[in-house]
Amino acid sequence: MDKVKVSIAIPASIISDTPHLREKTSKIGLIARSAAIFRIEEIIVYPDNTKADQHRDQKLIALLLSYLETPQYLRKTLFKLDPDLQYAGILPPLRTPHHPLSGKTKHLKIGEYREGIVLADRKDGLMVDIGVQQPALLRQKQFRVGERLTTQVVSIGEVVEIQSINREEVPQYWGYRVRVEKRPFGQLAMESGFNLKIATARIGDDFRTVATEISQRWSGNILVGFGAPSRGLHEITQDEGLKLTALTDFIINTIPNQSTATVRAEEALLATLAILNILF
Repeated sequence: MDKVKVSIAIPASIISDTPHLREKTSKIGLIARSAAIFRIEEIIVYPDNTKADQHRDQKLIALLLSYLETPQYLRKTLFKLDPDLQYAGILPPLRTPHHPLSGKTKHLKIGEYREGIVLADRKDGLMVDIGVQQPALLRQKQFRVGERLTTQVVSIGEVVEIQSINREEVPQYWGYRVRVEKRPFGQLAMESGFNLKIATARIGDDFRTVATEISQRWSGNILVGFGAPSRGLHEITQDEGLKLTALTDFIINTIPNQSTATVRAEEALLATLAILNILF
């Protein structure tokens, strides 16, 4: 059975209802945790207001999501001092398989996977920081200093040797990618790279009534779209002159009979991914 890859699309205005950077940071932390818990492969941040320049919000969301996805031992190297990271200390740890707790060389095991960053080039290979007490040796020299890569430990001795691998080869969940999208949701949904496209909306089918149909098509690359705090996907796509029903395979309400006037975006995200995880 082919691996299922789920991407989620969130709007740039997902942080518009939280004015302070501290609260914005906290909200993005919850979104990142939800994505990691339910093995999301990609988080797409799309512009949802055609009358506003949302690049600033997209950049902030992508920065915080990328920072959280990066193993702690690589953050100081990959992320420079940035005012937008001033509240990064309140972000919850992901605790995913690519965020190992041990930083001791003696705890390494042959075959273990580690994220690393190239520190230096020398005659016999590249020195790579993989989060332990000493750099590891990578004999493949096609990478540049400062480049992040996925590695596997091949030998442990006086020198730890690693090999570079494609992250797709890692058998367990290995974090999400972040994509800043220039196209609004409607154009994104028309992308042919998705086998199944699901929109979440209050005005949609009770997920229980379409669960069987969705399960029959649950394969390949899947897109799950979410609306903004002030507007749903129906309104967002209408601004593009498009109809949500024509863009997606299913429009589902994963919180039927809600008792609150609104459901926050991060709450809808967690509820939806939990339900999809159980069903499929």
